[in-house]
Amino acid sequence: MTESGFADLQLRPELLRALSDLGYEEPTPIQAEAIPPLLDGRDVLGQAATGTGKTAAFALPVLQRLAGVTSPTPAALVLVPTRELAMQVSQAFHRYARDLGTRVVPIYGGQPIGRQLQALERGVDVVVATPGRALDHISRGTLDLSGVRTVVLDEADEMLDMGFAEDIEAILEETAEERQTVLFSATMPGRIDAIARRHLREPVRIQMGRAEPEPGEAPLVRQSAYVVARAHKPAALGRVLDVEAPTAAIVFCRTREEVDQLTETLNGRGQRAEALHGGMSQEHRDRVVNRLRDGRADLLVATDVAARGLDIDRLSHVVNYSLPAAPETYVHRIGRVGRAGREGTAITLVEPREHRMVKAVERTTGQRIHLQKVPTVADLRTRRLELTRAALQETLLTDDLERFRVVLETLTDEFDVMEVALAAVKLAHELNGGDLDDEQDIPETALRPERDPRRDNARPAGRGGRNNGPTARLFINSGRSNRIRPQDLVGAITGETRLSGRDIGAIEIADRFSLVEVPADAAEEVITALRQASIRGRKVLARRDRDRRP
Repeated sequence: MTESGFADLQLRPELLRALSDLGYEEPTPIQAEAIPPLLDGRDVLGQAATGTGKTAAFALPVLQRLAGVTSPTPAALVLVPTRELAMQVSQAFHRYARDLGTRVVPIYGGQPIGRQLQALERGVDVVVATPGRALDHISRGTLDLSGVRTVVLDEADEMLDMGFAEDIEAILEETAEERQTVLFSATMPGRIDAIARRHLREPVRIQMGRAEPEPGEAPLVRQSAYVVARAHKPAALGRVLDVEAPTAAIVFCRTREEVDQLTETLNGRGQRAEALHGGMSQEHRDRVVNRLRDGRADLLVATDVAARGLDIDRLSHVVNYSLPAAPETYVHRIGRVGRAGREGTAITLVEPREHRMVKAVERTTGQRIHLQKVPTVADLRTRRLELTRAALQETLLTDDLERFRVVLETLTDEFDVMEVALAAVKLAHELNGGDLDDEQDIPETALRPERDPRRDNARPAGRGGRNNGPTARLFINSGRSNRIRPQDLVGAITGETRLSGRDIGAIEIADRFSLVEVPADAAEEVITALRQASIRGRKVLARRDRDRRP
């Protein structure tokens, strides 16, 4: 049945041969659902998670409909959010079209535009482009979309998240109204529905998640979370990575500063980590990704925008060092593992005050996130001993040990063979990281629901709370201009200190600063904690208020 599954979809022999040689045996659910209406020329609105096979779902019909058609201008346009995805989609088109002679060109930022100009001038059938570079070519007069018969918007929600809504509208205005329009998105927020209503004509709607596991089988992506206070997150991450031992992992952070700080911390712990964020040149970012691909790095610490479109075969783990602001972003992140039948792991470090976000993610994914305890020092010691045993076992099974026999025979003249073996194991264990004499256990904590800020925050100091003693007023250098809300301050303080919401007194938020009253005996603890924390993605400065107004 190497070809029969796709042959039933009435694909051309040239495409069937290419699919057979690539090892494709049966269409995935999204391919089986999308290919027939696309071959019939229908518009399609598809919700499909990353890794479900949607590239072939739209590429194969596009290639079939273009076969034998000659046109002086492009006949198909595929818009994607990132250069990485543009390259991947273009490569997929080339693989499927190898016997059709279809001309496919990717155009994206970060590549010399002269090379793209030459390719477009020679003639092209399919253009795979990022919105910004497509508009650039349109404005130059080097990309004529008047003859486009099919437009594909791939990962449309990510393009909108990246601010490409107006660019997409402008590009679609350059195409003919009678075109076929295909839109794929991992999530379907209202903005996607609005685009579909404006630009798709009576679309066939397809909704696909990941392939469900068979009854009794575990899901391909194992999702778990560790509850840990913000101050202990770097140590907790290092501990979890030591125990999990990923083949390769992406660690997601909220900000560039967090990426740089965490990368430095991880490398200080002996990990091979690389930073990836928008503050780097495209050439630098390409080098970083290639180091992860070829095994010269094990960890990529990245922001969401910088990591969009990445598809790395050896990736085994995705880590949410910071929970994303939207559950849909979580879906995109974990979609990078568990692809093509491979198992993957998604790990999230959750701060105690992030109860609501965890529940929102579970509702969005329809899957439970299993809470686990941060590995203890004893767990780590056990794990390292297991790694030492595994390394020795592999050496015993695969290596030529005969040249070391003279060492063993010399030592056994003086020592018992068991003592010699134990000494060898000790040396191997120390090379593997050894024991953890300077490590301390991370305090256990638990998720706690966020309180209603109307009940906890809007009250005078010393009323309604457990604390009726002296209070101190703290000055924080962020206010309304930084979108600071009372619940942000309460969450930051209760998440990083021993205080609860009931311990916090009056909160006053001005345009450029905020004032918060806390128990006097906890003031220094709060100041220290806030200096190490971020509120709404911004580092803050906290100190005692110098204005002694009553």
